[in-house]
Amino acid sequence: MKKIFLYILIFSATFCKAQIFTKSMFAKKPIINLENFDKQRVHFGFYLGFNNYDFKIDKKIDGQDIFVKRSMGFNVGLITNLRLTDYIDLRFEPGLQYGQRDLTFSGFAEKKDYFREVKSTYIHFPLLLKFSSKRIGNVRPYVLGGVSADLNLSSNSDSPDDNSAGRFRLLKNTSNYELGLGIDLYMEYFKFSPSIRGVFGTKNELIPDADPNSPWTGNIANIATRGIFVNFAFH
Repeated sequence: MKKIFLYILIFSATFCKAQIFTKSMFAKKPIINLENFDKQRVHFGFYLGFNNYDFKIDKKIDGQDIFVKRSMGFNVGLITNLRLTDYIDLRFEPGLQYGQRDLTFSGFAEKKDYFREVKSTYIHFPLLLKFSSKRIGNVRPYVLGGVSADLNLSSNSDSPDDNSAGRFRLLKNTSNYELGLGIDLYMEYFKFSPSIRGVFGTKNELIPDADPNSPWTGNIANIATRGIFVNFAFH
């Protein structure tokens, strides 16, 4: 993920530098693509990308260790953009996010006891404010932030089984806040926007086992989703 973020920054910085260099070296203005694109009151798009989900786990007392192994997942969704001012937009980006986290609990000898595979299929509903800088040629950096709600279709919240039967359960409905940055690149026929974003859960998602002294959930005070999204949007 660090390498991907670095590649995005290098690409964005190189593109910006090229635009500024071109503008300063030649008397005539560079060709401006999609000059009136951002003047639209409403416009639409879609995004594709990938994610890396994690858990933030708070324990009641120090003791049993819980290890989280993260896996790469994917994102796909739609974009509705409402222009509020020349530099601020309101965005709704409903999408589907698939990810997986593997939990390993210390203190057990057999895999059926110490290992839990947590697959998550989220229907993701973010409402975001986008703050853009002044456009330089065909480049426009931005930051964004907002809140989101998730419907976890893989939560197992309705299952009567718990970890004693090998099933780790999470709430179906969760909420988050999101912070990110990106860059708009104006091509000849469309706008391309790579971005990176952090997602941070705001509620305890754990459904505890029936036994309050469960060796799996008894010592967990709070478990919340956090993750990184890298998206590539097309408008």
